[in-house]
Order: sequence, then C-alpha cells, then structure tokens
Amino acid sequence: MYPAFQPNPEFAVGLNSDSPFLDNPAAEVATTVEERPATPIVPLGVRHNRHFIEANTKHVDIAHLKNDCVVPVFSKDNEVTISHQSFIETVLGAAHRMFPQEVIDAPDIVVSHIIKGRIPEAIHKPVNQLLETDKTIYYERMAFCFEIPTIYEEVAGNRLNLSIGGVRAYNHENLYSKKTVEKFKVFIGFKNLVCCNLCVSTDGFKSELRVMGVQDLFDATLRLFREYDAERHVKRMAAMQERHLTEHQFAQLIGKTRLYQYLPTAERKALPAMEFTDCHINAVAKAYYTDENFSRGDNPEIDLWRVYNLFTGANKSSYIDTFLDRSLNATELITGVGRAIEGDAEYKWFVE
Repeated sequence: MYPAFQPNPEFAVGLNSDSPFLDNPAAEVATTVEERPATPIVPLGVRHNRHFIEANTKHVDIAHLKNDCVVPVFSKDNEVTISHQSFIETVLGAAHRMFPQEVIDAPDIVVSHIIKGRIPEAIHKPVNQLLETDKTIYYERMAFCFEIPTIYEEVAGNRLNLSIGGVRAYNHENLYSKKTVEKFKVFIGFKNLVCCNLCVSTDGFKSELRVMGVQDLFDATLRLFREYDAERHVKRMAAMQERHLTEHQFAQLIGKTRLYQYLPTAERKALPAMEFTDCHINAVAKAYYTDENFSRGDNPEIDLWRVYNLFTGANKSSYIDTFLDRSLNATELITGVGRAIEGDAEYKWFVE
C-alpha cells in the first residue's frame, strides 16, 4: 500500500521566489505510479467542500500571501522572517523530494489574526481617505495542509489520504528582538476524507521545529518524513475499531474530561495530558447523538474509531496555534482509553 519512502536525488531546486526547494508544482504532480483503481482525486487547485480547520479562519491561496502581504522582520536588526509562503513551498519541496512519483495536491491554506499597517507615504492620511495601495497586511497565524491521494488506506470504510502540513504563528516569535531561531509546527499523517479530520501520530509531528533559515527547515522536514511510520500509524487507527465503550463508559469519559481542567494541580500532573476544553467536550457529547458519520446510532456501544473522530471533529474549532497539538492529543487520549479498557492503569482514570 505504501511506496518506499526514498528521496529523489535528481529533484530540481532553486527556481521559485524566495524558497529554493520548490520548482514548478504543476509540473511535478503530473505523474503517478499508482496502478490500482482509486476513488476520485481532487484536481489540483480545487478545494474540498469541508476543511481540516474551521475556527476563526479565512481561506486564502498562496498568490495572496505572495502578492498582497508584507513579511515581518525582527525589529532590532531588520532581518526578515521566513515568510508563510516560503514555509509552505519548503514543505512542499520536501514532499516532492520524499515522494517523487506521487500525486501531490495543492495546499489548502487558512489564516487568522490579520495585522494591518500602512506604507510610509500614508502615515498621516485619515482612515477614510486610505487607498488600497496605502494599506499593508500580514497574518499572525497560518496553517496549511495538502494531500498525497495516491498514498491512502481505508479504516472502517473511510478513505484516509496521506496528508502533510504545518502551522506558523508569529505570536510565538519575539519580533521585537534580533533575529534568532524561528519556530514552526510540521506534521505528516492521514486525513479522513469522510469528514476531513486530521489523524496525527507522535512520530509524524514536530510541535516546535526550531530553525534559522529555509535550508534548516527543509532538512528538518525531510527528516520528519523519513522517520514517520505510515504503516504503524494505520494499524494503530484500525485497532480502534476492535475496542468499544458502553454508554456508561462514554459518559464517564465525557464527565472526566470536563473534570480534568479543574483538578488540583498535583492530581492533574499525575495524569496523562488532556488538552480539550469544555467547548470541545460539549461538541463531542452532541456529536455522539447527532454526527452523520460517527454517532452511536442505534447501537448501545460505540467503537473507539468513532470516538476518535468525534474528538478530531471537535478539534476543527480550535485556533490555528493549538490545532495540531490537540490533534495529536486526540490520538494519544483515545488509544490510551483503549488500553485502559484492557486493564492498563495509565488512562484508567478517564473511564473508571
């Protein structure tokens, strides 16, 4: 099901804007080695009706980031930061290097927290006299995701496409200082096409990738791709179908996750991490009865695969800068609950 993850030493670089790692994406995705029939692939540049994140975000394309947005600098030495578009193109370049024979879709990009400014010539203009050419903008937070639809698996009848993406949040940088390491989040995992929920595992996620430049970013991203075990990840998700929660156990899980946030600090630190808020847990509880794909239905029990998708579905309401951490936490929490059902003590508190 999965091709050998081998880099392509002939990958061409150095032809596109300020990112030296992405040549011509339209040319690179023209071929595929997949010989078996597949479900329809979304054409390059065409977005899904549903998105991997929905909260407080605006969908943009890379041309908007390149042509309409300024790039912030570190104020004390005026050194430019790695731009959002360079981040996207660098990760795309690493994906093309890693999967040279696969179809790679155009990235789905979302942004939030717009930062507005003016060009120097418009400093003294009243707001109602500002022209569009007088204004500058950039976005504090950006997330993107793209699929490799020729690498996929099915779990419980749901097609999962291999997906890659990342998050950049300038609020995690000190832009008032001199240039220092810049922080990024990068992941490789699977996206459930039924609901566009992201499925992320520990070996497929870097929660704080620190780099000084795009070359470091490219190398670290490629290293993450090489270390990711896709087969292990799929087996881990498929195993969720084999364990079930009774209605009572699900109610215990919902109640305990609500209590978790208010536990005394010492008690909470003794338990595994649970990063979902009351709003998320309320959404999970509602979806248990109403979700069109993963509700309990008429069955008094619900398997952990559906519970997992209830949590990853609720996670789509997270802000950009916490979205990936919670996505990984959903994987750890639900697999831990599965072990607790079998008698493991680590996550027992959540369902006992």
